[in-house]
Amino acid sequence: MAFTMNLSQLFAILQERQQHPRPESYTARLLESGLPRIAQKVGEEATEVVVAALSQDDQRLTEELADLAYHALVLMLARGLTPDDVAQELARRHRGA
Repeated sequence: MAFTMNLSQLFAILQERQQHPRPESYTARLLESGLPRIAQKVGEEATEVVVAALSQDDQRLTEELADLAYHALVLMLARGLTPDDVAQELARRHRGA
């Protein structure tokens, strides 16, 4: 049986890491490092997605997209946003299209 996780489940885990930080948690350390570092990581991962899309195989692109999604969720958490906020914006745009 394959394990699957959606973005809401991952976001709930990230919230738990924020509320109950542990020294071994990368998420807790990243949140502690502050917004500039988190935003920098999102930028780095976005660049790696572009590189993978243009010159690497699908597995590498999938890995980089997962990294980007994770860091984007951490950024949302750091700014007090949720995946629902993004979903609502996408729905708003769809209604206007």
